[in-house]
Amino acid sequence: MIRAGIIGGAGYTAGELIRLLLAHPQARIVFVHSTSNAGNRLADVHGGLEGDIEMRLSDAYDLQAIDVLFLCSAHGESRKWMEANTVPAGVKIIDLAQDFRDESGGFVYGLPELNRDRIRTAQRVANPGCFATAIQLALLPLAAAGLLTDEVHVTAVTGSTGAGVKPSATTHFSWRSDNISVYKAFTHQHLVEIGRNLRRLEPSFDKAVNFVPMRGDFTRGILASVYTACPLDEEAARKLYADYYAAAAFTHATTRSIDLKQVVNTNKALVGVSKYGDKLHIVSVIDNLLKGASGQAVQNMNLMFGLDETTGLRLKASAF
Repeated sequence: MIRAGIIGGAGYTAGELIRLLLAHPQARIVFVHSTSNAGNRLADVHGGLEGDIEMRLSDAYDLQAIDVLFLCSAHGESRKWMEANTVPAGVKIIDLAQDFRDESGGFVYGLPELNRDRIRTAQRVANPGCFATAIQLALLPLAAAGLLTDEVHVTAVTGSTGAGVKPSATTHFSWRSDNISVYKAFTHQHLVEIGRNLRRLEPSFDKAVNFVPMRGDFTRGILASVYTACPLDEEAARKLYADYYAAAAFTHATTRSIDLKQVVNTNKALVGVSKYGDKLHIVSVIDNLLKGASGQAVQNMNLMFGLDETTGLRLKASAF
């Protein structure tokens, strides 16, 4: 049994992670830490857990009592926590923030479709960003084949949970409902990890990834629409993607039309390609809280502990 601890237990990703670990046949939650909600029942903070767990959040934790530690605090807090604490040598760490996605501090970048073998032997894993996951899944087969030779253009829309649990003007229901907006055009922080990993696969890639993120009026999920010049015809491109993802546990290349409801509430990613003139158009969809965060974290935990990576993650999407 894998004994798990969670630091930063009040946010959306922690809530999803707790739900997944409770259903995981090989995992047990030892503690969930929070300074802001210490003493509160988990089910009072994450209402969807009512009836599932009576544990309370705590401002104390015993690192000797766990096998894996999930860091679910805000960006920038993981590095501070690591500097202030000594983690026992045998405890594996999975960070859901952006602090170690550059693979500093002995961390391995945790995108299984890119680094599965390295994750299996890693002691520390940095979970990818949600936009970064969707966009990289759209581009990895091209980069691996050395076919990224032109600028890449991305428009991607995310649900409101991508902004985190702390309320803001652009997450308020009355503003977000029946609305859509652009933010951080061409400057989004996930561009750094996207570019870094594409160049690891294709060192000669030196073109821009032009990314325009959008806020959608739904709660969860990401749809990324990506295009770039490509010499392959449609049939060859589809074969390239099918071959690349043939062994992937959750990412599926498909020739069917893709929509967000096919992946919401699952750890799946769907990727489809079409050719228009000299442009290859790739559509990628994920659930931002699962394949884009907590589901991928559990997938990484499974790999790190030698389990089938699908263990505890065979969720079904709602049809509505």
